[in-house]
Amino acid sequence: MEKQVISIEYSVKDADTQNQVDTNVGAEPLEFITGNDMIIPGLENAIKDLEVGTKTEVTIQPENAYGQLNEEAVQILPREQFAEIDLIVGMPLYGTGDDGETVQVAVKSFTDDEVIIDFNHPLAGKTLIFSVEILNSRDLTDEEIQTGMIGGLAAADGGCGCGAGGCGTPEPEHKHEEAGCCGSGHC
Repeated sequence: MEKQVISIEYSVKDADTQNQVDTNVGAEPLEFITGNDMIIPGLENAIKDLEVGTKTEVTIQPENAYGQLNEEAVQILPREQFAEIDLIVGMPLYGTGDDGETVQVAVKSFTDDEVIIDFNHPLAGKTLIFSVEILNSRDLTDEEIQTGMIGGLAAADGGCGCGAGGCGTPEPEHKHEEAGCCGSGHC
């Protein structure tokens, strides 16, 4: 099958708690190019061949979503590295990784001397339930074929094609970091 640009509306919840962890319902559709690792593999494999208008619920295991929890991704750092930050357990922090990419970590705990941070994705180790509607499916434009990005060069210059823009810098109003596009690190 040739690559397609697929647009979806989705909500996702944690299978264990049944709490909703992300949604784009009522916002911009999530768009991705099939076969370009733009969304988690379990979700793409489950929906890539569905017809426009199809609504489905899909359960994705951790190994096909954000992976299992990696205990080695938890680090203890000196508190002085966080001197200007009012820390709260569970708060996300953003920094720059070894490759220059934006990295999100979570504060697991802290004392006066040290801070324990977790580099695992917030949804690592979780089974996820996606409710999805296929809104559109189309062939790629010539520019999208060349760039591998939705919208061609414009998306390659600053967005991921997921409709929210600014993927390199996760923000509270950018709601699909966790479930599909930007939080997966595949943008």
